[in-house]
Amino acid sequence: MKTGVMSAVCFSIASLALSACDGSDHASGLAADAKLLPEVAEDKRTEVNDDRLMNAEATIPSQCYTDTQAVHNPCYTCHQVYKDERFNRLTDGGLQGSYMFSEVGETNHWTNLFVDRSDWVAAVSDKQIDEYVNTENYSQLPERLKQGDWQGFIPDLADYHLGADAFDHQGLARDGSGWVAFNYKPFPGTFWPTNGSTDDVVIRLSEKFRTLDGEFNRDVYFINLTLAELSLKDEPEATINSVDERTFNTDLDMNGVLDTATKVVRRSHYIGDASDVALTFQQLPTGTEFMHSVRYVGVDSEGATFIPPRMKELRYMVKVNTFSQGDIQNKYDNERKEKFLGLLPKFINRFDNGFDNGMGWFVQGYIEDYDGALRPQSFEERLACMGCHSAIGTTIDNTFSLARKVPGAEGWGYIDTRGMKDAPSITEQGGEIYNYFRTAGGGSEFRSNPEIVERWFDQSGQPDAEKMADADVYTLISPSPERARALNKAYTHIVRHQSFIKGRDATVSPPVHVKTSVENHTPPLQDDSLYFGWDIRLNWQ
Repeated sequence: MKTGVMSAVCFSIASLALSACDGSDHASGLAADAKLLPEVAEDKRTEVNDDRLMNAEATIPSQCYTDTQAVHNPCYTCHQVYKDERFNRLTDGGLQGSYMFSEVGETNHWTNLFVDRSDWVAAVSDKQIDEYVNTENYSQLPERLKQGDWQGFIPDLADYHLGADAFDHQGLARDGSGWVAFNYKPFPGTFWPTNGSTDDVVIRLSEKFRTLDGEFNRDVYFINLTLAELSLKDEPEATINSVDERTFNTDLDMNGVLDTATKVVRRSHYIGDASDVALTFQQLPTGTEFMHSVRYVGVDSEGATFIPPRMKELRYMVKVNTFSQGDIQNKYDNERKEKFLGLLPKFINRFDNGFDNGMGWFVQGYIEDYDGALRPQSFEERLACMGCHSAIGTTIDNTFSLARKVPGAEGWGYIDTRGMKDAPSITEQGGEIYNYFRTAGGGSEFRSNPEIVERWFDQSGQPDAEKMADADVYTLISPSPERARALNKAYTHIVRHQSFIKGRDATVSPPVHVKTSVENHTPPLQDDSLYFGWDIRLNWQ
């Protein structure tokens, strides 16, 4: 599952990414936009290269160094124990609240957490940060990659920086590329806008899943997307837009008659030109692609937050293999053995195609350079992605968002949390966000979001169920304009210092509940603070 070394360099970042920001040929005024931010001398910036590895345990997320004080448990959304059959068999719930790291991992290498950025934030005006955030940095990326002889994935979704405007009412990209946006509930904690980032996710199945007799067919595509969703979620059926089953000669709703169908029942195979492809339990079909843009938090003239054009990161995954149940079991057995032996994580380096996570996915990413243009991530910057996309127990097929999609036809379309209810996990009672506040003891994995506490917690230090009852997801997890701008400014400090290998969490001042180092004998969570059984999937009923 994990092998290979860093010695083979994926690309020359110096020649491809940094030199591409030298000024006059810059489209969309990126060089000018960067001047909105304070300058940082070159000798104060972290060198971006593939020649050395500073943190061999970069797969341990920064959140894992939070001080739980033996009672607060933000760990449960990643580490779980399950009794039902699942593709993910890691069963790592024993890691909740423990610090079972290698000797290298006992030191918290995410030193950006301990930087006070108050002066930097004060030096950037609201007007400057708003202008920076509202200037896009995506459209130039494909051409820059081509000019650099990039051999990996080149983003091919036109106008992605426009967000919802790049897609039609059903989420299908207007440019004919086949990308589809879907509406999902953001994963608890880091990916809430109140903690510094907005995001979206788009999916694309390979061409045969989009066609009937060699021609693109919208109905076929969305039925196959829905079948993939059902397989991943292990659900029996979902709504679809009304279709005539006679077009496909397929009884989609399994009612014994070929007529108009408004739902599809999970079946053994996909339809259309992909009718020879079987659904695989909780695995997406080979060729499935995801793009995930992580963005700043936009603030409009009314003070409302939104997903802006500027991307902090663009992440990409492509499914290259599906596996038998026996293969899956062997892979997870090997993962547990490696953890037990304390071996440092290593992954197959596929060079420009990214890392091979050993579970069927290649993972690649792009991130801002000094002037704010997107560049390929270095070896170590990408390594930080691999812990969550290979070695935690709650993901399904090593992915997060599709399992949290609004079900069926209603969920195809660009992400919009306005009006979205706080749907619980399929295994719990009460709102998922309410339960997270209560269990984690705060509004983030670091337990360091005072605005959340002020808004939603009562005087006893517990989330106020009555106050939260009628609030939608947007209201629950969006920051004030002041907090949004402060976190945007703080993140640009990391961009200007190019110090992503030291952490990319947007913090103004150091979180008080984060350890600089840990010891294996640190007392674990008390038994009554453990939370087993939480599921990434949601009960939308």
